[in-house]
Amino acid sequence: MILSLAMAVDANVLINERIKEELANGKSLRKALEDGYKNAFSAIFDSNLTTIITGIVLVVFGTGAIKGFAVTLIIGIAVSFLTAVFLTRLVYEFQMERGKWQKLTFNTGFSKAIFNVYNFDFIHNSKKINTAIGIFIIVSIISLFTLKLNSGIDFTGGRNYIVRFDQPVKTGDIEETLQPVLNGSAQVITIGSSNQVRISTNYLIDSESTTVEDDLITALGEGLQEYITPGNTINDHIQSSQKVGPSVAEDMLKNASLALAIALLCMGIYILARFRNWAFSVGTVAALAIDAFAVIGFYSLLWKIMPFTMEIDQTFVAAILTVVGYSINDKVVVFDRFREVRQLYPKRELRATFNDSMNAVLARTINTGLSTILVIFCILFLGGDAVRSFVFAMLIGVVVGTVTSLFVASPVAYILMKRQEEKKLLAAKK
Repeated sequence: MILSLAMAVDANVLINERIKEELANGKSLRKALEDGYKNAFSAIFDSNLTTIITGIVLVVFGTGAIKGFAVTLIIGIAVSFLTAVFLTRLVYEFQMERGKWQKLTFNTGFSKAIFNVYNFDFIHNSKKINTAIGIFIIVSIISLFTLKLNSGIDFTGGRNYIVRFDQPVKTGDIEETLQPVLNGSAQVITIGSSNQVRISTNYLIDSESTTVEDDLITALGEGLQEYITPGNTINDHIQSSQKVGPSVAEDMLKNASLALAIALLCMGIYILARFRNWAFSVGTVAALAIDAFAVIGFYSLLWKIMPFTMEIDQTFVAAILTVVGYSINDKVVVFDRFREVRQLYPKRELRATFNDSMNAVLARTINTGLSTILVIFCILFLGGDAVRSFVFAMLIGVVVGTVTSLFVASPVAYILMKRQEEKKLLAAKK
């Protein structure tokens, strides 16, 4: 749902930015609206279709929460595309037919002051950014071997218990109370209301004892004795329980990894078919791989110090896929503008064309990024414990994805296309 909202915001921002450009070129409002929608259509279509392709791959190869995420994603993207491209235009035309909205400028005093014409050399400065990214990757790899990841029971095997109390409880207190009786493997988050929690543990997961379930229930009862209503037992508070065996967890991990790999491959193939140059595909996949790894790296570095649970489970995988879906949108928008500028000025130097394209969409990138981050912050601070880890992953992904769109995807495509041009020149001289 978050990704669908972000894509809907981006489509409208993209259209409004194009209309603003047409107005700046001296066109009338009606003509600017017509050309703005027309020129923005290809970027919106490509970015939405690449995300839908991801969703289809996840429906086919994903399981459980990942498949549910994919279905929601496809529906949300399809609806947001129709509303952004067709419904908003009908609203403009309806209002203008009635003589209203005749003096729209698609600008405010703030936007005029902040979003000026940019002339930033992204290609040149990408070397510094990529050096920093390289250092981060090395640090993250070291962290993965030392600090490791906080793997949830989806990938390690274990049990989940939904427990409801009569009074609101603090997850930190519950977790601290359970650690001694569950051999230090208890993780607790709030589910729904403040008096209901999910307790996750992989304690005794490898045990083949016929009494292991009763032993765990007994351990929970001992640890939560002070929270149990007088006259009741722990069984009266347990709403449901779920077991994930080690073999099932291993299958989940394989399916999630396969789904992500196939989604990246399909995106690369589509970009190749749409932009007719494998340089764009390589740039896109390289940037998306960094986006996904950045989330994993930050989770390894931060899971022991953040004030909320950052476990690696199917929800985390869905978060990475959401990041990939959001980030591909940025890459496609930049490449689409490059294709447009290249067609208008085929003899312009390649580096200048890339820089001009990125500068042209920079206002849109900032607008979309800030809008999405605002929504993410609201959910991060106002939402429950159950969604904080997912939303934090989205926050990382939005920031990193914006950086890689400008300083990884396009520079990589530029380097490869530059080599292609040089080879053609050498071949022509022979």
